[in-house]
Amino acid sequence: MGKVTCFITRGKKDNIELLLIQHPNAGIQFPAGTVEINEDFKQSALREAFEETGLNEFLSCNYIGKQELNFSGDKYIVFQKAKVYSRPDSSSSHWAEIRRGITVKHERKHEKFVQISYIEGDKYPEPNYITYQITGWVEETQLASTVERHFYHLHTKSELKEWEQEADNHTFKLFWSPINKLPEIVSPQNEWIKYVSNELKYTFLL
Repeated sequence: MGKVTCFITRGKKDNIELLLIQHPNAGIQFPAGTVEINEDFKQSALREAFEETGLNEFLSCNYIGKQELNFSGDKYIVFQKAKVYSRPDSSSSHWAEIRRGITVKHERKHEKFVQISYIEGDKYPEPNYITYQITGWVEETQLASTVERHFYHLHTKSELKEWEQEADNHTFKLFWSPINKLPEIVSPQNEWIKYVSNELKYTFLL
């Protein structure tokens, strides 16, 4: 399973700003998403950058590293859109679907089916309550236990200050922040900043 994260910057030398997303209930994040089937990583980075920010003119799009994550036995990631069945049987009723790229909890296994749960709270990472939950059976072939995340640095001359963008059934607020004075980034994304920090030493300090 492939994912991408986009670090979008503007400015030069000591005046570098990084574009951030204020998710309505999941904290401050970087533009990121899931690679589509038969899509290469760079194409995915450019697509996700456009879909989540509305920007489509970039001076560069440089690959800056990757991270491989192996889930423990209690988690999976949905490899392709999966029908959720009421029983471990494809002839039983399927009342929901979970889209590609979503992380789910492993409950139990029966033959070629896995019972999974997807839970979303009112906020992340410490919810007050559960807003909705999906529990049911999916075919094991639609699940993956390894995620390969690729990081890209995109540079733009955009003069937009703050704006909103609709994506993934949410309305995101976008804003620029000086890269040396970033606000609190949601975990685990706060650990990813090292990729673009290392890149900026070479891209801008010339």
